Amino acid sequence: MKKTLSVVIVAGVVLTGCSSSWNPVNWFGQSEPAPVAVDASATGSANPLIPARRASIFRRNAAETYLGSPIETISELLIERRPGGAIIRVTGTANRAGPFEVRLIPDETQTDGDTLAYTMNALQSAGPANVRPAARSATAAVWLTDQELFGIREVRVAGRSNVLVSRR
Repeated sequence: MKKTLSVVIVAGVVLTGCSSSWNPVNWFGQSEPAPVAVDASATGSANPLIPARRASIFRRNAAETYLGSPIETISELLIERRPGGAIIRVTGTANRAGPFEVRLIPDETQTDGDTLAYTMNALQSAGPANVRPAARSATAAVWLTDQELFGIREVRVAGRSNVLVSRR
């Protein structure tokens, strides 16, 4: 029994070290490149590794309409100075749980030479209304450069029931 076991172990070690067809590691061989037939009209590009464009949350379609409604209450408005501009960060509380795709939409009717006006909008799911405010909270931000902020003295963000204003 000891001789048979030692012969099997020695044979296994020797076979795995060689490049013969008896070696289980070599049973499938090396990989080789193979040509691929690509229909360029179907994928939109000649390279099969580059996928065709599709909808993404990072890339907006120009024809897409946003169906968000103003969030119930604006609870916090912060303007954080950064090199090259500022970040306007707004936190609001929706009337139902689960607001998503929150945006700060510029309000052209309220904007004049020294005021920037935004409305905080969100899409709402049909969630429960009687949950803690933390479950109904949503945050959105927008980056403005120093050139866009030049001459701006007031930033106002409106919700459905209130407006918060930050002045310089």
